[in-house]
Amino acid sequence: NNAQKLLMLVVENFPSYRDETVFQGKKVAFYKRAQILVADIWGLLEGKGYGLFHDIASLSMFADYRIPQALVYLGAMKYSQELMDKLKQGVLFKSGDCQEVEIRGCSIWCIELIMHRIRELGAQKNCVNKEINSILIDYYLWDYAKNHRKDMANIPIHRVRCIYY
Repeated sequence: NNAQKLLMLVVENFPSYRDETVFQGKKVAFYKRAQILVADIWGLLEGKGYGLFHDIASLSMFADYRIPQALVYLGAMKYSQELMDKLKQGVLFKSGDCQEVEIRGCSIWCIELIMHRIRELGAQKNCVNKEINSILIDYYLWDYAKNHRKDMANIPIHRVRCIYY
């Protein structure tokens, strides 16, 4: 019943789930695919039985390419002009490149800020929902991005060829 333990079990035993890099001299771990695995178990089993994880909210959003696009489109995040130019040119980033890590890291932080703001607004209306977590926001934004792909066509995704996405 521990999402973090399952996450680490997967990461330790399956190298293709070790989504790690070094950024400014510090180890950074995204574990996108491992987090999706744990979140999918939680979601599929509706948080019951083997899907009951008391620490499910400890998982972050799944740092990929589609959520940053949606965040930029919705105005929650902004790319520098230099980065936007690279993205529009279709530059292929290497996994662990500084700008690729920054996009993913800023996306995680942005989702955390959105989650906290949702909770604040709920508290102001005496509607505290502790069930709101980064996973649910990620799921929502992924579906939003998929359903609004044409509207967001002018916001390029960051391109990375690796086993972690």
